[in-house]
Amino acid sequence: MRQYSPLTILAYVCGPVLILLSHLGALLVFMTGLSWGAIAWVVGWYGIRMLATTAIYHRLLTHKSYQAPTPVLWVGCVLGAAAGQMGPSWWKAHHLAHHRHADQPRDLHSPCMPPKGVNGLYWSQGGWLLSRHFFPAKLPIDVEQDAFLRGLDRLHFMPLIALCALSYSIGGVEYLGAFCLSTTLLFHGVQTVNSLSHWVGDQPFSTHDDSRNNAFVAALTLGEGWHNLHHAFAASSRHGITLQDGQVVYLPDPTYRFIQLLEAVSLASRLQRPSEARLLARANSTVLPAAGETTPSEPNLAATR
Repeated sequence: MRQYSPLTILAYVCGPVLILLSHLGALLVFMTGLSWGAIAWVVGWYGIRMLATTAIYHRLLTHKSYQAPTPVLWVGCVLGAAAGQMGPSWWKAHHLAHHRHADQPRDLHSPCMPPKGVNGLYWSQGGWLLSRHFFPAKLPIDVEQDAFLRGLDRLHFMPLIALCALSYSIGGVEYLGAFCLSTTLLFHGVQTVNSLSHWVGDQPFSTHDDSRNNAFVAALTLGEGWHNLHHAFAASSRHGITLQDGQVVYLPDPTYRFIQLLEAVSLASRLQRPSEARLLARANSTVLPAAGETTPSEPNLAATR
C-alpha cells in the first residue's frame, strides 16, 4: 500500500466530504424552488461535467483510446475534478484496478462480490468510498509525472469549490441548491456504471466478468452504460456497439460523437475502435464463464476510424 503524506490524505478525504455536503445542499431546492434558469444550470453543468468524466477522465486519460493536445487533457481534467470525481491520479488508479480485477474479490466496487443484493448495490453505488479501500494502492506513473495533473490531483477540490462559489454569486441560494443538485445527480449517474452496469443488462461480448450493456445507464452517462463492450475492448473510443443476430449494431454514444467533434476541429486524433471482424470474434457463447475468472488481456487496438 502506498504511503501518503498527511496533506495528501487530508486532500483526498475532502472528496467524499464534499460529495456528502452536496447531497445535503441539494435539499435547498425544496426551499427555493427552481426557476428555468436554475434548471438549465442543473442540466448544463451535469452534461458538461459528465462529458469531462467520460471523454477525458475515462477514454482519454485512463484508456488512451484517442490522442489529444495537452491543453485539451488539462482543461478536461479540471472539469472532471469540478464534477466531484476526485483528481486524475486517484481516478485512473481506481479505474485500472477495477479492470484488472473486474468482479473478483480485489475489485473494490463490484456489486457481484459479497455483500450481494441491496447491500452490494449500495457498496458499488458509493459505499466503498467511505471504506479503507478509498486510497489507491498505487498511483499511475504517467499522471504523476505531469506536474499540472499531479497538482490538480492533490487540489482536486478547488475546481468544485470554485464552481460552487460561482453558482452562489450568480443566483444566490437558489443556484447554490441547483449546483448541489447537479453534482449529486452527476455523482450517482457515474456510479451507476459501477453498480447497474454490472448487474442488469445484456452481455453480447465474452469478458469473463459481469459487465453488461445497460441502455438506462448509457442515457445517464452519455454512452458509458455500454459497459460490456468497454470491458471487451477497453481501448475502444466507441462504447456504443452490440451484436444482434450475428451482426454488429451501433448504439447511441454521445461521448464518442463528442470525440469525433474534437477530431473534426483537429483536437483529437488516432481514434481507436475494434474492427467488425474482431467484434464478431468476441461474441459471447451460450455458456457464460463464471464471474470471478481472470479476464484475458486485450491487446492494443489498431487505430481506426
